[in-house]
Amino acid sequence: MRALITGVAGFIGSHLAEALLAQGHAVVGLDCFTDYYDPALKRHNLTGFQSHPAFQFIQADLVAADLSPLLRDVDWVFHQAAQAGVRASWGKRFDVYTKDNVLATQRLLEAAKDHPLRKLVYASSSSIYGDAESFPTPETALPRPLSPYGVTKLAAEHLCYLYWRNYGVPTVSLRYFSVYGPRQRPDMAFHKFGRALLQGDPIAIYGDGRQTRDFTFVSDVVRANLLAAEHGQAGEAYNIRGGARVSLLETLKLLEHISQRTANADFQSAERGDARHTAADISKAQEQLGYQPAVDLPTGLAAEVAWLEQLLTRYTGATTLNALP
Repeated sequence: MRALITGVAGFIGSHLAEALLAQGHAVVGLDCFTDYYDPALKRHNLTGFQSHPAFQFIQADLVAADLSPLLRDVDWVFHQAAQAGVRASWGKRFDVYTKDNVLATQRLLEAAKDHPLRKLVYASSSSIYGDAESFPTPETALPRPLSPYGVTKLAAEHLCYLYWRNYGVPTVSLRYFSVYGPRQRPDMAFHKFGRALLQGDPIAIYGDGRQTRDFTFVSDVVRANLLAAEHGQAGEAYNIRGGARVSLLETLKLLEHISQRTANADFQSAERGDARHTAADISKAQEQLGYQPAVDLPTGLAAEVAWLEQLLTRYTGATTLNALP
């Protein structure tokens, strides 16, 4: 197969590229290296496979690029590119979210309708649910996002559906629940918690720390993408979660145990847009995709802490987020 991955230099996109190449597929990777966090980290994500003979990298913005040539002879599209960040999506930056999450997706779908794809897998988010009415939350729950970010992810998911209904583009949406692991973005909780522990810095906890999340290790998300490409039903959305729903305070205790360090928790006011709890019903993904999470939270957190230790070693002396490339 030949796959196109948007956002290939990102956290999930880079892992997905490695998995596809390891299975013998050809991969075209596209990324525009936005400055939401330092592009040097994203460029480093590519180093393990950039020279692979079956990999082609293209630096381009989905909103501006001529996408039709990129889709020629492509079987699968994995649309990972997006402007991430719940807290940053308020206020003046909202136009960035509408551009990179909604307009970029519409342009990709518009180009895709003229090409006979096997599947276009869209990276959606549990943020579309907001404070869900029931737990575990099924895909049939009414979406009520609490953040502008969640609104744009839901809008893009609706675009995927309507391009399937009107043009037959075989779209599948995966609603990720709190993905973590090596290469996680610097603004994400476990990256921030782990680095603060290793550096002896205070750890900001927004709210009381008792909010819960369904945490999902990155390799489980990668496997879900591959299963969706093979078995996903066009026009459908699937919840994708890991094997544990735990509170932030519980995860902090796990990180203390793994790192053999004591956390200095700094409790702050709860942030707008953060759901109190998330929990996914994945019975649909289990039945239709054959998906089953494989990595438990202690194992996954140990892998992330080990990666963070390597990251900090590589950039010795970079003690703040902004100082790290």
